[in-house]
Amino acid sequence: MGQRIVTGVVAGAAFLALLGLGGWYYSLMLAALALIGYHEFVKLNKLPASRLDVLCGFAATLVLALPHLPFGWTTPSAESVSWVLMFLLLSATVFSKNRITLDQSALLFVGAFYIGLGFRYMALTREMPHGVFWPLLVFFCIWASDAGAYFVGKAIGRTKLWPSISPNKTVEGALGGLVIALLVAIVFAVVWPDWIDFGTALAVALAAAVAGQLGDLIQSAYKRLRGVKDSGNLLPGHGGVLDRTDSWLVVFPLIHLLGLI
Repeated sequence: MGQRIVTGVVAGAAFLALLGLGGWYYSLMLAALALIGYHEFVKLNKLPASRLDVLCGFAATLVLALPHLPFGWTTPSAESVSWVLMFLLLSATVFSKNRITLDQSALLFVGAFYIGLGFRYMALTREMPHGVFWPLLVFFCIWASDAGAYFVGKAIGRTKLWPSISPNKTVEGALGGLVIALLVAIVFAVVWPDWIDFGTALAVALAAAVAGQLGDLIQSAYKRLRGVKDSGNLLPGHGGVLDRTDSWLVVFPLIHLLGLI
């Protein structure tokens, strides 16, 4: 537990510092996390990281995670990246005479978009008006939901939420996480009433808590399918990048798609 706390404090402080700086400091950090996360995804699926189709997946993940390039250049749209990556991966099955299987190509495609788009929306959120306000609101709601679910579940959790996927999660914990996230959103609405109203703040918290916990379950289900405890070991006591960002990867795109920010 001590190692987990130390890692969490140090990594959290570094992350918030780069978020505050914004610009290329924040974007490059997100791009690096996206590439590490994709590498973990590749390892989970026991694919060679140096194979050409896998390298295409890395490239697509990087392009997706960076909405902008130096000198004001904009990266290709997600639609363009999706078609090019699909074409390259399907072509790889032909040129390899099916040694690269369609299933492998599909996994690489899904992984690139699951990870790349998640980090892309994190970067885009930082570029919105009021700068750091919106990503802080979303991150704090996610973290409040995670912490609330853990501590409430430990204290009063009795009813298993989904034991076949994540045996330690409880319904009471999930509801506790939702309540704590809503309280955090209310604080944001009280302190910054000119930037967000109560209705929007509560909607963001609800999406962050529900989708965030589902994102956690998605990653848990996938790790259980692959027979591993953690996606990686980059963060001592916490696992890998995908273990720490599984909620982020679904919450940020969803909040944008819902038009909440």
